[in-house]
Amino acid sequence: MKAWTLKDFGLANLQMSDTQTPVPKTGELLIKVGAVSLNYRDKAIVEGFYEPHLVPENLIPVSDAAGVVVALGEGVTRFKLGDRVNSHLYSRWLDGEPAPDEPAHCFGSPLPGGLAEYMIIHEDSAVRAPSNMSDEQASTLPIAALTAWYSLVDYGQIKAGQTVLIQGTGGVSIFALQLAVAMGARAIVTSSSDVNLQRALSLGAESGINYTKTPDWHTEVLKMTGGKGVDLLLDVAGGQGINQSIAATKAAGRIAQIGFLTGQSTQLNLMPLIFRQTTIRGIAVAPRSSFDRMNAFLSEHAIAPVIEQVYSFEQAHQAFEHLSKGAFGKIVISIDN
Repeated sequence: MKAWTLKDFGLANLQMSDTQTPVPKTGELLIKVGAVSLNYRDKAIVEGFYEPHLVPENLIPVSDAAGVVVALGEGVTRFKLGDRVNSHLYSRWLDGEPAPDEPAHCFGSPLPGGLAEYMIIHEDSAVRAPSNMSDEQASTLPIAALTAWYSLVDYGQIKAGQTVLIQGTGGVSIFALQLAVAMGARAIVTSSSDVNLQRALSLGAESGINYTKTPDWHTEVLKMTGGKGVDLLLDVAGGQGINQSIAATKAAGRIAQIGFLTGQSTQLNLMPLIFRQTTIRGIAVAPRSSFDRMNAFLSEHAIAPVIEQVYSFEQAHQAFEHLSKGAFGKIVISIDN
Protein backbone atom coordinates (compact mmCIF):
# COMPACT_ATOMS: atom_id res chain seq x y z
CA MET A 1 0.00 0.00 0.00
CA LYS A 2 0.95 3.66 -0.30
CA ALA A 3 1.62 5.38 2.99
CA TRP A 4 3.20 8.56 4.31
CA THR A 5 5.91 7.68 6.83
CA LEU A 6 7.95 9.90 9.12
CA LYS A 7 11.65 9.24 8.49
CA ASP A 8 12.74 11.87 11.02
CA PHE A 9 11.19 14.90 12.70
CA GLY A 10 10.24 17.76 10.39
CA LEU A 11 7.71 17.97 7.56
CA ALA A 12 10.43 17.48 4.94
CA ASN A 13 11.01 14.02 6.41
CA LEU A 14 7.38 12.96 5.94
CA GLN A 15 7.65 10.88 2.77
CA MET A 16 5.30 8.76 0.69
CA SER A 17 6.47 5.21 0.09
CA ASP A 18 5.30 1.66 -0.54
CA THR A 19 4.87 -0.46 2.56
CA GLN A 20 3.30 -3.78 3.46
CA THR A 21 -0.49 -3.75 3.77
CA PRO A 22 -1.25 -4.85 7.34
CA VAL A 23 -3.18 -8.06 8.03
CA PRO A 24 -5.83 -7.99 10.76
CA LYS A 25 -5.17 -10.20 13.79
CA THR A 26 -7.75 -11.59 16.20
CA GLY A 27 -10.37 -8.94 16.97
CA GLU A 28 -8.99 -6.46 14.43
CA LEU A 29 -10.47 -4.71 11.39
CA LEU A 30 -8.64 -3.78 8.21
CA ILE A 31 -9.92 -0.40 7.08
CA LYS A 32 -9.65 1.03 3.59
CA VAL A 33 -9.12 4.64 4.57
CA GLY A 34 -11.37 7.13 2.83
CA ALA A 35 -10.16 10.33 4.50
CA VAL A 36 -8.22 11.70 7.45
CA SER A 37 -8.39 15.07 9.17
CA LEU A 38 -5.49 16.97 10.71
CA ASN A 39 -5.18 18.15 14.29
CA TYR A 40 -2.57 20.26 16.04
CA ARG A 41 -1.39 17.03 17.67
CA ASP A 42 -0.42 15.65 14.24
CA LYS A 43 1.63 18.75 13.45
CA ALA A 44 3.32 18.56 16.86
CA ILE A 45 4.20 14.88 16.34
CA VAL A 46 5.65 15.48 12.89
CA GLU A 47 7.69 18.43 14.15
CA GLY A 48 8.94 16.52 17.18
CA PHE A 49 7.57 18.43 20.17
CA TYR A 50 4.72 16.10 21.19
CA GLU A 51 5.95 13.15 23.25
CA PRO A 52 8.90 12.57 20.88
CA HIS A 53 10.10 9.61 22.96
CA LEU A 54 6.94 7.71 21.98
CA VAL A 55 7.33 8.19 18.21
CA PRO A 56 8.57 4.97 16.53
CA GLU A 57 10.70 4.81 13.41
CA ASN A 58 8.84 5.12 10.11
CA LEU A 59 5.64 6.15 11.85
CA ILE A 60 2.50 6.50 9.73
CA PRO A 61 1.05 9.66 11.34
CA VAL A 62 -2.43 11.18 11.72
CA SER A 63 -4.89 9.74 14.20
CA ASP A 64 -8.29 10.70 12.80
CA ALA A 65 -9.62 8.52 10.00
CA ALA A 66 -12.82 7.28 8.43
CA GLY A 67 -13.17 4.40 6.03
CA VAL A 68 -14.75 1.05 5.22
CA VAL A 69 -14.08 -2.40 6.71
CA VAL A 70 -12.52 -4.61 4.02
CA ALA A 71 -11.16 -7.53 6.08
CA LEU A 72 -11.89 -9.06 9.48
CA GLY A 73 -9.61 -10.77 11.97
CA GLU A 74 -10.74 -13.91 13.75
CA GLY A 75 -13.52 -13.48 16.27
CA VAL A 76 -14.81 -10.05 15.17
CA THR A 77 -18.47 -9.55 16.10
CA ARG A 78 -19.10 -5.78 16.40
CA PHE A 79 -18.65 -5.01 12.69
CA LYS A 80 -18.99 -6.69 9.31
CA LEU A 81 -17.45 -6.20 5.88
CA GLY A 82 -18.62 -2.98 4.27
CA ASP A 83 -19.31 -1.11 7.52
CA ARG A 84 -18.06 2.47 7.69
CA VAL A 85 -16.11 3.29 10.83
CA ASN A 86 -14.08 5.96 12.57
CA SER A 87 -10.81 5.51 14.38
CA HIS A 88 -10.78 6.52 18.05
CA LEU A 89 -7.59 8.20 19.30
CA TYR A 90 -7.29 6.39 22.65
CA SER A 91 -7.70 2.89 21.31
CA ARG A 92 -8.16 1.23 24.73
CA TRP A 93 -10.19 3.92 26.53
CA LEU A 94 -13.69 2.57 26.09
CA ASP A 95 -15.60 4.00 29.06
CA GLY A 96 -15.22 5.61 32.48
CA GLU A 97 -12.01 7.29 33.62
CA PRO A 98 -8.79 6.99 31.61
CA ALA A 99 -6.03 4.58 32.58
CA PRO A 100 -2.58 6.05 33.30
CA ASP A 101 -1.08 4.55 30.14
CA GLU A 102 -3.66 5.69 27.56
CA PRO A 103 -1.07 7.74 25.57
CA ALA A 104 0.83 4.52 24.87
CA HIS A 105 -2.10 3.22 22.81
CA CYS A 106 -2.91 6.21 20.57
CA PHE A 107 -3.29 6.17 16.81
CA GLY A 108 -0.89 8.41 14.90
CA SER A 109 1.82 7.77 17.54
CA PRO A 110 2.86 5.37 18.80
CA LEU A 111 0.35 3.21 16.89
CA PRO A 112 0.28 3.58 13.08
CA GLY A 113 -2.15 6.25 11.96
CA GLY A 114 -4.40 6.76 8.99
CA LEU A 115 -2.24 8.64 6.46
CA ALA A 116 -2.16 5.50 4.33
CA GLU A 117 -4.41 3.52 2.04
CA TYR A 118 -5.18 0.99 4.81
CA MET A 119 -5.01 0.89 8.61
CA ILE A 120 -5.75 -1.54 11.43
CA ILE A 121 -8.34 -0.73 14.11
CA HIS A 122 -9.37 -3.14 16.85
CA GLU A 123 -13.11 -3.75 16.80
CA ASP A 124 -13.43 -2.54 20.41
CA SER A 125 -11.91 0.81 19.48
CA ALA A 126 -13.77 1.41 16.22
CA VAL A 127 -16.83 3.66 16.15
CA ARG A 128 -19.62 3.43 13.59
CA ALA A 129 -19.40 6.50 11.34
CA PRO A 130 -22.57 8.61 10.97
CA SER A 131 -24.53 7.41 7.96
CA ASN A 132 -25.35 10.97 6.89
CA MET A 133 -21.69 12.02 6.63
CA SER A 134 -19.13 11.45 3.90
CA ASP A 135 -15.73 9.99 4.84
CA GLU A 136 -14.30 13.51 4.64
CA GLN A 137 -16.87 14.77 7.13
CA ALA A 138 -16.66 11.76 9.45
CA SER A 139 -12.86 11.99 9.58
CA THR A 140 -13.16 15.30 11.46
CA LEU A 141 -14.89 13.73 14.46
CA PRO A 142 -12.41 11.61 16.49
CA ILE A 143 -10.45 14.42 18.17
CA ALA A 144 -12.00 17.79 17.31
CA ALA A 145 -15.68 17.00 17.74
CA LEU A 146 -15.20 14.52 20.58
CA THR A 147 -12.98 16.88 22.58
CA ALA A 148 -15.62 19.59 22.27
CA TRP A 149 -18.40 17.16 23.22
CA TYR A 150 -16.58 15.82 26.29
CA SER A 151 -15.74 19.36 27.44
CA LEU A 152 -19.33 20.54 27.12
CA VAL A 153 -21.27 17.45 28.18
CA ASP A 154 -19.29 14.97 30.27
CA TYR A 155 -17.19 17.59 32.06
CA GLY A 156 -18.98 20.91 31.61
CA GLN A 157 -22.52 19.57 32.08
CA ILE A 158 -23.75 22.54 30.07
CA LYS A 159 -27.47 23.31 30.14
CA ALA A 160 -29.65 25.50 27.98
CA GLY A 161 -29.29 29.16 28.90
CA GLN A 162 -25.79 28.84 30.34
CA THR A 163 -22.82 30.67 28.83
CA VAL A 164 -19.73 29.13 27.25
CA LEU A 165 -16.61 30.96 26.13
CA ILE A 166 -14.78 29.29 23.25
CA GLN A 167 -11.25 30.32 22.34
CA GLY A 168 -10.37 30.39 18.66
CA THR A 169 -11.98 29.15 15.47
CA GLY A 170 -10.05 25.95 14.77
CA GLY A 171 -11.45 22.45 14.63
CA VAL A 172 -12.27 21.88 18.31
CA SER A 173 -13.57 25.42 18.73
CA ILE A 174 -15.98 25.37 15.80
CA PHE A 175 -17.39 22.01 16.84
CA ALA A 176 -17.80 23.39 20.38
CA LEU A 177 -19.70 26.34 18.97
CA GLN A 178 -22.02 24.16 16.90
CA LEU A 179 -22.66 21.80 19.80
CA ALA A 180 -23.21 24.57 22.35
CA VAL A 181 -25.74 26.28 20.08
CA ALA A 182 -27.56 22.98 19.52
CA MET A 183 -27.73 22.56 23.32
CA GLY A 184 -29.29 26.00 23.74
CA ALA A 185 -26.27 27.57 25.42
CA ARG A 186 -24.99 31.11 24.83
CA ALA A 187 -21.60 31.11 23.10
CA ILE A 188 -18.91 33.80 23.19
CA VAL A 189 -16.01 33.29 20.77
CA THR A 190 -12.55 34.88 20.85
CA SER A 191 -10.31 35.22 17.80
CA SER A 192 -7.63 37.47 16.32
CA SER A 193 -9.62 37.67 13.07
CA ASP A 194 -12.71 39.83 12.62
CA VAL A 195 -13.57 37.80 9.53
CA ASN A 196 -13.55 34.56 11.54
CA LEU A 197 -15.61 36.19 14.28
CA GLN A 198 -18.25 37.13 11.72
CA ARG A 199 -18.29 33.55 10.48
CA ALA A 200 -18.68 32.36 14.07
CA LEU A 201 -21.64 34.69 14.52
CA SER A 202 -23.24 33.20 11.42
CA LEU A 203 -22.94 29.76 13.07
CA GLY A 204 -24.86 30.96 16.11
CA ALA A 205 -22.34 32.61 18.42
CA GLU A 206 -23.99 35.30 20.51
CA SER A 207 -20.92 37.57 20.46
CA GLY A 208 -17.25 37.67 19.57
CA ILE A 209 -14.14 39.34 20.93
CA ASN A 210 -11.00 40.15 18.94
CA TYR A 211 -8.31 39.53 21.54
CA THR A 212 -5.65 41.44 19.61
CA LYS A 213 -7.80 44.57 19.66
CA THR A 214 -8.97 43.85 23.22
CA PRO A 215 -5.97 42.31 25.05
CA ASP A 216 -7.85 42.40 28.36
CA TRP A 217 -10.59 40.31 26.82
CA HIS A 218 -11.66 38.91 30.18
CA THR A 219 -12.99 42.33 31.20
CA GLU A 220 -15.17 42.35 28.07
CA VAL A 221 -16.46 38.89 28.99
CA LEU A 222 -17.44 40.14 32.44
CA LYS A 223 -19.34 43.05 30.87
CA MET A 224 -21.18 40.65 28.56
CA THR A 225 -22.20 38.46 31.50
CA GLY A 226 -23.25 41.20 33.92
CA GLY A 227 -20.05 40.82 35.95
CA LYS A 228 -20.66 37.13 36.59
CA GLY A 229 -18.34 35.40 34.11
CA VAL A 230 -19.03 32.36 31.96
CA ASP A 231 -20.19 28.98 33.25
CA LEU A 232 -17.62 27.08 31.19
CA LEU A 233 -14.51 28.20 29.28
CA LEU A 234 -12.76 26.10 26.64
CA ASP A 235 -9.09 27.10 26.73
CA VAL A 236 -7.15 26.05 23.64
CA ALA A 237 -4.33 28.58 24.03
CA GLY A 238 -2.66 27.50 27.26
CA GLY A 239 0.42 29.44 28.32
CA GLN A 240 0.02 32.54 30.46
CA GLY A 241 -3.52 33.08 29.24
CA ILE A 242 -4.90 30.65 31.82
CA ASN A 243 -4.97 33.51 34.35
CA GLN A 244 -7.29 35.51 32.08
CA SER A 245 -9.40 32.41 31.62
CA ILE A 246 -9.86 32.17 35.39
CA ALA A 247 -10.82 35.86 35.54
CA ALA A 248 -13.43 35.35 32.80
CA THR A 249 -15.05 32.34 34.47
CA LYS A 250 -17.78 32.64 37.10
CA ALA A 251 -17.25 31.78 40.76
CA ALA A 252 -17.19 27.97 41.02
CA GLY A 253 -17.06 27.85 37.21
CA ARG A 254 -15.17 25.37 35.08
CA ILE A 255 -12.29 25.58 32.61
CA ALA A 256 -11.63 22.81 30.10
CA GLN A 257 -7.88 23.01 29.38
CA ILE A 258 -7.67 21.60 25.88
CA GLY A 259 -4.65 23.05 24.10
CA PHE A 260 -1.24 24.63 24.38
CA LEU A 261 -1.03 26.79 21.27
CA THR A 262 0.79 29.61 23.09
CA GLY A 263 2.86 27.44 25.41
CA GLN A 264 3.02 24.19 27.38
CA SER A 265 3.89 25.88 30.68
CA THR A 266 2.44 28.76 32.67
CA GLN A 267 2.81 30.76 35.86
CA LEU A 268 -0.50 30.31 37.63
CA ASN A 269 -1.76 33.03 39.98
CA LEU A 270 -3.19 30.97 42.81
CA MET A 271 -5.17 33.58 44.73
CA PRO A 272 -7.76 34.27 41.97
CA LEU A 273 -8.06 30.52 41.41
CA ILE A 274 -8.68 29.95 45.12
CA PHE A 275 -11.03 32.87 45.70
CA ARG A 276 -13.10 32.14 42.59
CA GLN A 277 -13.04 28.41 43.43
CA THR A 278 -12.43 27.58 39.79
CA THR A 279 -12.16 24.00 38.57
CA ILE A 280 -9.60 23.40 35.82
CA ARG A 281 -9.50 20.02 34.10
CA GLY A 282 -7.15 18.86 31.41
CA ILE A 283 -9.13 17.40 28.52
CA ALA A 284 -7.51 14.71 26.39
CA VAL A 285 -10.39 13.73 24.10
CA ALA A 286 -12.78 11.12 25.60
CA PRO A 287 -13.70 7.43 25.86
CA ARG A 288 -15.40 5.54 23.04
CA SER A 289 -18.71 5.55 24.91
CA SER A 290 -18.80 9.35 24.60
CA PHE A 291 -18.03 9.06 20.88
CA ASP A 292 -21.06 6.82 20.37
CA ARG A 293 -23.33 9.24 22.28
CA MET A 294 -21.95 12.22 20.38
CA ASN A 295 -22.56 10.68 16.96
CA ALA A 296 -26.19 10.10 17.87
CA PHE A 297 -26.50 13.77 18.89
CA LEU A 298 -24.81 14.97 15.69
CA SER A 299 -27.24 12.94 13.59
CA GLU A 300 -30.27 14.04 15.61
CA HIS A 301 -29.38 17.73 15.19
CA ALA A 302 -28.06 17.41 11.61
CA ILE A 303 -24.75 19.07 12.55
CA ALA A 304 -22.39 19.18 9.56
CA PRO A 305 -18.64 19.51 10.20
CA VAL A 306 -17.08 22.75 8.97
CA ILE A 307 -14.25 21.89 6.58
CA GLU A 308 -12.08 24.68 5.24
CA GLN A 309 -10.31 22.62 2.58
CA VAL A 310 -9.91 19.04 1.36
CA TYR A 311 -6.51 18.01 -0.04
CA SER A 312 -5.63 14.95 -2.08
CA PHE A 313 -3.51 12.11 -0.67
CA GLU A 314 -0.53 13.38 -2.65
CA GLN A 315 -0.91 16.87 -1.13
CA ALA A 316 -0.24 15.88 2.48
CA HIS A 317 2.56 18.44 2.83
CA GLN A 318 0.31 21.26 1.62
CA ALA A 319 -2.36 20.17 4.10
CA PHE A 320 0.11 20.33 7.01
CA GLU A 321 1.33 23.72 5.83
CA HIS A 322 -2.26 24.98 5.74
CA LEU A 323 -2.79 23.67 9.27
CA SER A 324 0.28 25.59 10.45
CA LYS A 325 -1.19 28.83 9.09
CA GLY A 326 -4.51 28.23 10.82
CA ALA A 327 -7.92 27.21 9.54
CA PHE A 328 -11.57 27.96 10.24
CA GLY A 329 -12.76 24.49 11.11
CA LYS A 330 -10.98 21.44 9.74
CA ILE A 331 -8.34 20.49 7.16
CA VAL A 332 -8.99 17.10 5.51
CA ILE A 333 -6.95 14.80 3.31
CA SER A 334 -8.93 12.53 0.98
CA ILE A 335 -7.17 9.15 0.71
CA ASP A 336 -9.60 7.26 -1.49
CA ASN A 337 -9.97 9.58 -4.48
